[in-house]
Amino acid sequence: MDDTVAARAWSPSTLPPLLDGEVARVALGQPIRLKAWVERYGSPLNVVWPELLKRNAEALQAVPRRHGVVLDVYYGAKVNKSQALVRAAVEAGIGVDVSSEYEMRDALRAGADPRRLVATGPAKTERFHRQLVACGSLISVDSVEEFEALQALERQSQPSRRARLLLRYRPASARASRFGMGEADVAHCLRQLAAARDSFAFEGFHFHLGGYDHASRAQALREVMVQVAAAREIGLAAQVIDIGGGLPIRYVEAERYAAFLQSQDATHYRNGKLPTSFYPYGGGLDAPTWLDELLAAPFDATTTVAEALIAQGLRLAIEPGRSLVDQAAISVFRVNRVKALADGRHVVYVEGSSFSACETWFASEYLVDPILQSFGSPHGEAPMRAYIAGHSCLDDDVITNRLIDFATRPAPGDLLVFANTAGYQMDLLENEFHRHPMPRRIAVRNGAAGGVDVSPDD
Repeated sequence: MDDTVAARAWSPSTLPPLLDGEVARVALGQPIRLKAWVERYGSPLNVVWPELLKRNAEALQAVPRRHGVVLDVYYGAKVNKSQALVRAAVEAGIGVDVSSEYEMRDALRAGADPRRLVATGPAKTERFHRQLVACGSLISVDSVEEFEALQALERQSQPSRRARLLLRYRPASARASRFGMGEADVAHCLRQLAAARDSFAFEGFHFHLGGYDHASRAQALREVMVQVAAAREIGLAAQVIDIGGGLPIRYVEAERYAAFLQSQDATHYRNGKLPTSFYPYGGGLDAPTWLDELLAAPFDATTTVAEALIAQGLRLAIEPGRSLVDQAAISVFRVNRVKALADGRHVVYVEGSSFSACETWFASEYLVDPILQSFGSPHGEAPMRAYIAGHSCLDDDVITNRLIDFATRPAPGDLLVFANTAGYQMDLLENEFHRHPMPRRIAVRNGAAGGVDVSPDD
C-alpha cells in the first residue's frame, strides 16, 4: 500500500504528542491505511496496540526488582473498555483490578486467574461479593458497612472458601474523601477479623491518593505501617500494602507544556474560560521513574520506602490504569466540514462527539494537539485557528474548547488523529446520542515484513 500518494500529515506545533515508534508509523506515516480503516469501521475510530501494555508492564516490574521489593501489579481495567487490553494484561502475567462484576466477567473471559483479581470499588453489590468470594479473588473492604455485608453473606451462604480481604485505609491527608476507613473503623474490622479466622483471610491494607507527589504516599505508608503492627499484635499477618494507582505518564514534552501553560489565557478558548485544572500532560516523570523515586524516598531518618517494606516482609501492590496503557491507542475523527463563525473564528466539525473525548465534560481540556491527515491536492489555505466540535446538537458539547492552530485548513474527508487516548479519553462517556452507533475499536498487531494486522476489539 502506497501511503504517500495524495496524502500529507500535518504535525501540530503547539502541543505535539509524544509518540511511540510503532504508533507514529501509523499515525504519521500511513494516512491511506488510516483512511481505509475509518471507511471500514466508521468515525470516530479507536485504534489499540495491546502489545504496548505488555511493554509498559515489563518496565514497571523491572523497577522494584532493582530495589529487592516484591511487586503485585493489577491492571486498572476501568481505564478503558478494550477487551484486547485486558487480554494483554493477562498475557503479561499481571493481575486485573475489577470494579464491577462486568469487568470481572471480561477479565475471566480473557483468561485471568481468579486469584489474580482484586476488587477495589466502594459500592460492591451482594451478587458481586458472592462472585468474588466464590472465585477466591481479593476484596478491598471500603467500610465497616461493607465488612458487615460480607459477614452477613458468610452467615447466609457459608461459602466453601474464606473471603480474601484487604482493609482500605483513609490516610490523614485524604480525610475529606468518601473512600476508605479511618483508624477507629480499621481497628474495629481488625478485631472482627481476628475473631472470624475461619471465614476471612486477611491479607493486608489498601489506600489510594490523588495527585502525583511521593511525600503523600510515603506518609500514608508510615500510617499504614502502624496498622500493620496493630494487626500483627492480634495475630493477623499483613502480607501486602496496596497503594492503588495514580502513576503519571507524559503526553507532551515538558518544556512545551510549561511554555503553553505560562502563555495561555482566556482568549485561547472559544468560551473565554480558562480551565482551573489539567492533568499534568507535560510532567517530568514517566511511571517507572516515579515508582523508582518512591521506593528510594525516605521512610524515616535511616530507611527508604523499599527498605521498610523489605524489613517488614511486605509486598507492594499497585493498580495502574493510565500508565499501563500509555501510548496504547489513538482516536481518529473524520472531518465533516469547517465553518466560519460571525466573530471571525472557525469550528471544525467532525464525525463524533465529546462523548468520545471526555475532558471538556470535566471542565478541563486534553492539552495534546491532534495530527491532521489531509488528502487530495493541497488546500492552498493559510494557517487557521479553530475549535473542534462534533455531531451533537448541544452548543456546549464540543471536543475542544481550546482553539487549535492548524498549519492548513482541514477539508471534508481529512482525519484528526488524537494520540495516547487509551487512558480515560476514548470511551469513558461513549453513548449512542442521536442514535449514532457506538464507536468501534480495532486492535493492531504487527505482522510479517513490517505489515500491520487489525481485528475488531471485542
